[in-house]
Amino acid sequence: MTQTITPRRVRTLALLCLAVIGMLFAAAGPASAHAALTGSDPSQGVVVDKAPSEVTLTFSEKVATSADSLRVLDPKGKRVDNGKPTDVSGTSYAVQLHSGLADGTYTVAWQVVSADSHPVAGAFTFSIGAPSRTSVSTSGEEVGGGIVGWLYGFGRYMSYAGFIVMVGGAAFVLACWQRGSGVRPLQRLVVSGWLALTSATLLLLLLRGSYTSSGKVGDIFDLSLLGQVLQTKAGAALVSRLLLLAAAALFIAVLFGAYDKREEEEKRDLTFGLAIGGFVVSAGLAASWAMAEHASTGLQPGIAMPVDVVHLLAVAAWLGGLCALLVTLYRSDTPIDTSAVRRFSRVAFSSVVALVATGIYQSWRQLGSWSAFTDTAYGQLLLVKIGLVTLLVGIAWISRRWTGRLADTVATETRQREKEHVSAGAATAEKKSVSSGSETSGDSKRTTQLARQQAAKDIARLKRLRDADPNRFGLRRSVLAETGVAVVLLAVTTVLTQTEPGRTEQEAKAATSSSSSSSSAADSSSGALTLTMPFDTGGTDGKGVVSVDLDPARVGGNEMHVYVQRPNGRAFDIPEVKVAFTLEAKKIGPLPVNPDHVTTGHWSANGVQIPMAGDWKVAVTVRTSDIDQVTVSKNAQIG
Repeated sequence: MTQTITPRRVRTLALLCLAVIGMLFAAAGPASAHAALTGSDPSQGVVVDKAPSEVTLTFSEKVATSADSLRVLDPKGKRVDNGKPTDVSGTSYAVQLHSGLADGTYTVAWQVVSADSHPVAGAFTFSIGAPSRTSVSTSGEEVGGGIVGWLYGFGRYMSYAGFIVMVGGAAFVLACWQRGSGVRPLQRLVVSGWLALTSATLLLLLLRGSYTSSGKVGDIFDLSLLGQVLQTKAGAALVSRLLLLAAAALFIAVLFGAYDKREEEEKRDLTFGLAIGGFVVSAGLAASWAMAEHASTGLQPGIAMPVDVVHLLAVAAWLGGLCALLVTLYRSDTPIDTSAVRRFSRVAFSSVVALVATGIYQSWRQLGSWSAFTDTAYGQLLLVKIGLVTLLVGIAWISRRWTGRLADTVATETRQREKEHVSAGAATAEKKSVSSGSETSGDSKRTTQLARQQAAKDIARLKRLRDADPNRFGLRRSVLAETGVAVVLLAVTTVLTQTEPGRTEQEAKAATSSSSSSSSAADSSSGALTLTMPFDTGGTDGKGVVSVDLDPARVGGNEMHVYVQRPNGRAFDIPEVKVAFTLEAKKIGPLPVNPDHVTTGHWSANGVQIPMAGDWKVAVTVRTSDIDQVTVSKNAQIG
């Protein structure tokens, strides 16, 4: 639908197209990671009576750790952990602490690499005995920023832009305009895409070690860091991309070399082979992103990665083909066939359909619930994007109508231009024939110059006629409006790629809320926990209600009171009451407690130790006679 854009606008649109591609994948700052801290033990802000033996962090997905990934610092900033954390349960990581830690406030600082290749960091504090002053800053550590972060973001969007231009340009030649294999501007476009992708991949490989660790410029050329990167999933993906780019170079050499020199019938035989080979290489390149980034982790990675490959190929066919079309219209001396433009229109339509289908799946995967549309930043941005896509489709439908009206006009202009070229050539030949016997070298140059001037005049006249066409003017306006909406749409898409998915954000909010509740209970002097459980031992006078009060219901020492009452609410004594605490998730317990009898229906125990926070099972054994007893239990969050 853009075959009628005037040359005056083509340069602007071409630059705008490249800018849009950059906006689609560029990052204005450090990329937001998709791994989130969902829990810790000890929890943030908690005050424990006894120093823990280890610190455990739980994330929303599997992360990669190193020796400095989890650091525990005392109030003076001295490290008190024993080194690299160990994997406890796939998403939980623990580091052992030194023994004999003094009372005071301790800082837990962590920096890991999420499964989708983004670095993420943070810090929080807990206290032993009582809070104290600390020299360690608890503000969240910035990771992926600075000069290294900016360079890494630049390399990311340059690699995407190079992929789009290279794959989309080559696909445009094979699927839409095979004569374009001999057009120099198209050749330069595809080769520049290959060069951009190759150089960006090498840059990312060098930056990766510093980007995920220190963030220092001096570490970019640290060979030890590079060796560590090569052992990671992201490093393997970058190396695979370089190997595939070598195959892509061979494909480009054949496409713009041997393929261009073949006759039309021979081209048809070679087209199928090139199409298969090009698709395999392109899909492999797209998979180098899918296997190392967001699609490789989280929900349904076995489905998400192929979907991501299709999504990237559709983006390349659409935007890369559009860039190829604009370059052809502006830079090429060879007029493009109307049929080629129509074929590209069909390819673009199919690409948009594929983008919508894969985008719907990716959105569902990242949100997880309808409420995330309005309750998370990702969902709100997605609603804006859906509205823009709807508007863009409407404008594209208008542009398609203008294109249909102009099809005959374009064909007429092409035929007229060809006739004028033939006439100009015949006139030139006739002049040369008349003056061949006596014209000098200077006359020959003058004749050639006049022919060029006449050709320029013919082109200018055709341009004026084309610009005066009201149908063409209408198409120009609709295409410009479509491009403007696309700029906004792709800007929103850029923000989406850096926004934490709604599913992860909601999980992190729930974990934070739970942690805050636990901390508040620990800090409150009236944060007693009361559990009431009816019992029936089956014997005489065997029915009643037992209540357990735990104060302050936190990690460390607690005061416990047990009350036994009849169904009518009156207190009464029984031969024996025993209490046991079990943390099944950590396989701790049962920890028995035998309270002392205080008065009628009242037992108590001091210094009841709860070793760690969690969902504890509180079991009470009530014996009403020598042979009649029963055990009742309830679960409660303690700590």
